[in-house]
Amino acid sequence: MIRRCSRCMTVALRPDTEFRDGICSGCINFESRQKIDWKQREETFLRILESAPKNDSGFDVIVPSSGQKDSSSQALRVIELGARPLIVTATTCMLTPIGRANIDNLARYAATVEITPDRMVRAKLNRISLELVGDASVPEHWLIHALPWRAARDFGIPTVIYGEVGPAEYGGPLDIAETRQMTRRFVAEFGGNLGLRPADLVGQYGLRREDIALYQLPPAEDTDKVNAYFLGSFFPWNSHQNAIKSIRAGMMVPARAPSIANWWAFENIDNFQTGIHDYFGALKYGYGRLCAQISIDIRYGLISREEAAIIVRDRDCSFPHEYMDMHYSEVLEHMGLSEPRFWELARQYANKAIWDVSGERPVMKPDVWEASFA
Repeated sequence: MIRRCSRCMTVALRPDTEFRDGICSGCINFESRQKIDWKQREETFLRILESAPKNDSGFDVIVPSSGQKDSSSQALRVIELGARPLIVTATTCMLTPIGRANIDNLARYAATVEITPDRMVRAKLNRISLELVGDASVPEHWLIHALPWRAARDFGIPTVIYGEVGPAEYGGPLDIAETRQMTRRFVAEFGGNLGLRPADLVGQYGLRREDIALYQLPPAEDTDKVNAYFLGSFFPWNSHQNAIKSIRAGMMVPARAPSIANWWAFENIDNFQTGIHDYFGALKYGYGRLCAQISIDIRYGLISREEAAIIVRDRDCSFPHEYMDMHYSEVLEHMGLSEPRFWELARQYANKAIWDVSGERPVMKPDVWEASFA
């Protein structure tokens, strides 16, 4: 059974999402924002920036960035507040041309360090992660959390500014909403690792310790002075406002959403593999990227729940044959994964209570799907 929030379209199967009286934690957290003294929060953040140590080159904060809407707006915001950021970018699995352009665009505003891991190793890690835990994006999650901490240590810039508290924005444990810092424990619990650690793969699949070194957080004793903060804990987070700010600064966006299974055209536009990640999430939880995005728009008052339900029923959890105009077969080829093996994994990871896996490809059970909109 798929049970949905009575205010948005979020499903109860979504990991870590709490429900109270039929309302999901994402909606509860959003409503709670009205009670926050944001002026006081801003003043607290300004004190953090003022006390941030500068390194020998004069940089005082690190902003992890993909060049997309949220990280671009993060960098622009701290610049406006008087900070001098070093932007740290972890090149993604299969970078899109528009993703490349947006990384380069942000470099017009601040110095950027971009680290591109061994692409052959990365492709292998994507395939292994899909097979072991049903998510090809786990290596990407490893890197976007580990690399900024390594840069903080290596460049002597101990203050790191991340974006939103993801579990609070999309729906997670209610006690996470007041989180202000990204700690090692937070990464372990909410970093999208699905219980798989880089160290688990050493000596397996032909992988050496040096192959996965970049993907690991530095030892705790090396980062005891690093403080990583969530910008969204100090300023009201708004994905649309972030997009507008970034577009005005030169960020490019496609003319339409990356795939049929997406709602926004301005998010997740830098990695051709993201469609596979989203699809396997839909297989497991009956909840796709479109549903996540349109639920936020319901909270923003941009669309009614009734209107959103029609769109979710028609498009959410659809298989993205193309993502950012690349056919999924090219993504599988890049990962070194055959199509029969891909669909075998899709059937393996599909939630059998909501998907029919008797055929080659999983099919959502019509009665379960329709009942979720009742």
